[in-house]
Amino acid sequence: MPHTAAPTVSWSVAPDRRPGTPLVVALHGRGADEASFAQLAPRLPAEASVAFVRAPLAEGGGYAWFANRGIGRPLPDSVAATADWLFDWLDAEAAGHASVSLLGFSGGMAMAGGLLLARPERFAAAVLLSGTLPWDAGLPEERGRLTGVPVFWGRDAADQVIPADLVARTGAWLREASGAHLEERLYPGLGHGIAVPELTDASAFLRRAWADGA
Repeated sequence: MPHTAAPTVSWSVAPDRRPGTPLVVALHGRGADEASFAQLAPRLPAEASVAFVRAPLAEGGGYAWFANRGIGRPLPDSVAATADWLFDWLDAEAAGHASVSLLGFSGGMAMAGGLLLARPERFAAAVLLSGTLPWDAGLPEERGRLTGVPVFWGRDAADQVIPADLVARTGAWLREASGAHLEERLYPGLGHGIAVPELTDASAFLRRAWADGA
């Protein structure tokens, strides 16, 4: 079913500071919310406007981006409905910004990946953390789909949450078929989480992507 209410968003900066800045759309993990994810704001580029968006489906005391068939396996109709909802919001929101980039963690990585696969031309860069792309969800995944898009993929190889087959499939496609300008980083000991060194690397990556695209 389509989502009708406008997204709930926690912003890193006040409205008068947003025009002309890079917009980063930050998508939290499954069962979390925008308020908890917004705690990352001090570790992200201060020159950006970061929109921490709440997922539309209530789940486990928090929110989820889509219904699924298991971890990292979205139902096609559900991920498509959320993608349409987010693109409708972006159609209005993005106009005042210099560019739009994505940042997604875990289930939010799958959703960010869905947006990226659906309309790669909309995004200046993507930061994908501790997750998988949304495979077998009816999204385009042909060779070269992300040609020229800067993509940062950060994770711990020992992450026990995301199924190993999905991580392997994501890695193979990003490296060999996507066409993306991929920066892949491993963070031993991270587990299924986010660490300060990872955010430092991701922020530097975003700044380079914005400078190269200017």
